Amino acid sequence: MSELRDAPEGDEMGASPTRISSPELRFEAWRAFVWAAVIGLLALAVYISQSLLVIFGAMVFAALVDGGARLLRRVLPIGRGPRIALVLLFAIAFLVWLGYYAGSSVSQEAAQFPTIIAGQAGSFFAWLREQGFSISLDSVEGMIGQAISGFGTVTRALGGILGGLTTVLLIVIVGIYVALEPRLYERGVAWMLPRARRADFHDTVSKMAYSMRRLLFGRLVGMVFEGVFTYVALMAYGLVTGDQIPMAALLATLTGLLAFIPNIGAIVSGALMVLVGFSGGTQMGIYTIVVYLFIQNFDGYVVVPMIARKTVDLAPALVLAMQLVMGILFGILGLLLADPLLAMIKVALEQRSKDKEREDDPRSPASDHLVEGPRLKQEKASA
Repeated sequence: MSELRDAPEGDEMGASPTRISSPELRFEAWRAFVWAAVIGLLALAVYISQSLLVIFGAMVFAALVDGGARLLRRVLPIGRGPRIALVLLFAIAFLVWLGYYAGSSVSQEAAQFPTIIAGQAGSFFAWLREQGFSISLDSVEGMIGQAISGFGTVTRALGGILGGLTTVLLIVIVGIYVALEPRLYERGVAWMLPRARRADFHDTVSKMAYSMRRLLFGRLVGMVFEGVFTYVALMAYGLVTGDQIPMAALLATLTGLLAFIPNIGAIVSGALMVLVGFSGGTQMGIYTIVVYLFIQNFDGYVVVPMIARKTVDLAPALVLAMQLVMGILFGILGLLLADPLLAMIKVALEQRSKDKEREDDPRSPASDHLVEGPRLKQEKASA
């Protein structure tokens, strides 16, 4: 017993029974293990896709806060922490103002909104039946119900009020942590990459963050423009004719909020505006159509092109396809984040394409950057 205790650990255990003697078989087993690990990671990503989408939403919120802090840096020479606190205070103050001053009128209008929409939809379907179309309101309601219930398990999980508030709270909390120390998390991810690829990673992340801030700034400008102009145009009709358009504040608020979702948001807000307009008569309905067309054309041909010069220019059909896919898979949260996610994918692919071009051109001096990276070359030079 004493001899066994004094002997080095493993001397009396013999050869490992799990060792594969054949090098070829050992190589194939290792390759099979790698493939199994890749498939397992893909399955895990699909399983936790809801959580990953919430994390990406936090990144989007962090980009919003970071963009506001960078704007404040131009006028306030204070630290990053106080600037982020000011941005959050401004956002809270705006929400409090909106709820205090506009909440009462908007809530009263919102209570009447379903009744007006249902009545106008019924009148529209009745007109279609008079024109010879065989349309049943019950069947249309059934189709809408099936479409709403078919958004998937993630939508049902986030469908409740408590689930939605919890998701928003998680996005805000994680986004604030990321906005406070973005470099900390960036360095943590870069640490797990090979040293030669870390410089490319930092460059790609910087470009993605820059594009995200520009994209969100453009979205906010579009939201403010559409919301304010819609309210002014709807109120102007009442000042000229003396006949107020119902729920002008609510329609302007919905138009501004839905402007964050390209394509689909404009269609939904326009349909609601026209339905409410025709509830007050043909003249009012035609005016709302004119207002909607003017807003969308001015925003599409003037505001958006001006913003797109400094942001990620995305093809409308590609954005719509991404929205449809994300909406079916993840519901309203996926629909909101489809545009930023597509923009980040585009930036990553463009950056990878540039890297591959440098790799294919051996005469390019930038090819050394891909082999060693600037940080590694500086370390060698200092050594």
